[in-house]
Parts: sequence; structure tokens; C-alpha cells
Amino acid sequence: MNRDEWLADFAARAGIEAPSAEAVEALLDLAAVAAHSSERTAAPIACWIAGRSGLPLEQLQAEAEEIAPQRP
Repeated sequence: MNRDEWLADFAARAGIEAPSAEAVEALLDLAAVAAHSSERTAAPIACWIAGRSGLPLEQLQAEAEEIAPQRP
């Protein structure tokens, strides 16, 4: 079973529509910012917060990047 099949099955069991390919990529980008600018475990929780917030992923990505420490 690949990632997308697993996500589709999990979403169906949760009673929601599976995320689009674009949403999956946006969530992975958000998770990467959280994991690389904090502890790795921040990534799944950041995605949980994103899902609960109802805000656009583009806005949340910008907010996450603002929190991330600036790299030289």
C-alpha cells in the first residue's frame, strides 16, 4: 500500500475526504519547516494544528516560516 492509498483509507475511516495532491505537498512542506526549525516531533503536531485551524495552508506556511529561525 502506498502513501496515497493509506491516506485515502484513513480519511474514509475518519469520515472525511482525502487531501488533494496539492494539500499533501503543502502539509509536507509545513511539516518540514516545523521539523527543521524545532524538534522533529513538532511536524505532526503542526499539521494537526493546521487541520484544526481551518486557515489556508499558504497562510500557515508563511506563519511557520516566520517562526523558523533565520538561517545565515
